[in-house]
Amino acid sequence: MKDHPESDVRVAYRRPLWIGTAAVVAGVILGVGILVGLGNATFGFDAAWQDLLSASRGPAMLAFSYALDWIGGGWFGVFAVPIGVAIILLIMRRPWGAGFFLAAEIVSVLVVQLLKQTIGRARPEDILVHADVGSFPSGHVGNAATIAVALFVLFPKVWVAVGGAVWTLAMAFSRTYLGAHWISDTIGGALVGAGAALLVAAAFAKPLAREEVRHGAKRAPEAAPGNPGPS
Repeated sequence: MKDHPESDVRVAYRRPLWIGTAAVVAGVILGVGILVGLGNATFGFDAAWQDLLSASRGPAMLAFSYALDWIGGGWFGVFAVPIGVAIILLIMRRPWGAGFFLAAEIVSVLVVQLLKQTIGRARPEDILVHADVGSFPSGHVGNAATIAVALFVLFPKVWVAVGGAVWTLAMAFSRTYLGAHWISDTIGGALVGAGAALLVAAAFAKPLAREEVRHGAKRAPEAAPGNPGPS
C-alpha cells in the first residue's frame, strides 16, 4: 500500500477510536450524573436557558424549529437521510463509505435509545412537540452530530466541518426552543452522536483508507507513477 503507508492507517484507526471513546464515555457520565444526582430535576443552567427561550418565542424561530424537528427526526431524519446519503455514495462508487455512513447511523441510534430508556429523564413541561420517552440524550442532536462527523470523515474539508458544526448547533437550539429537551440533553446527544460516528470510523479505517486512495488516483491520473501527464 505505497500510496497510504501502514503507519498512516494506524493513525487513522487510533485517533477516532480514542476521541470517539472519550466522547461516548463523557456522554454516558453526564447521563449517569443526571440519573443519580438529579433524577427528574435539572441543572441550574438547564432551567435558566429554558426560561429564557420560553419567554422569547416568536413565529419565525418557531417555524424554523418546527422545520428542523421534522427534518432531524421521524422517518425523514432516521431513514430517508441516511439511505439517501448512502445511495449518493454508492453512485460515487464508494461502497465502503456508504456502509460506514449507515453503520454510524445505526450505532448512534442504538446508543441514544439505550440511554433514553436507562436514564428516563423527564422533558420540560412547556414542550411544544410530540416526543417519545426519555429526554436524555437528544436523538435529533445525536443524529445531527453523527451525520456531521461521518461526512467529515468521508470528506475532510473545512467547509464540511463548519457546515456540520452549524447544523448540529442549530438542531440543538431548535430542540430547546421547542421545549423538547433541556440544554444538557443536547450536549449529551452531541457527544454520543459524534462519538458513535468516530468509533465506527475506527472500525472502517482500513477499507475507507483504501477506497480514498483509489479515488484519489482516479481524480489525478496524471500523478500516477509512469504517467508523465499532459504536456
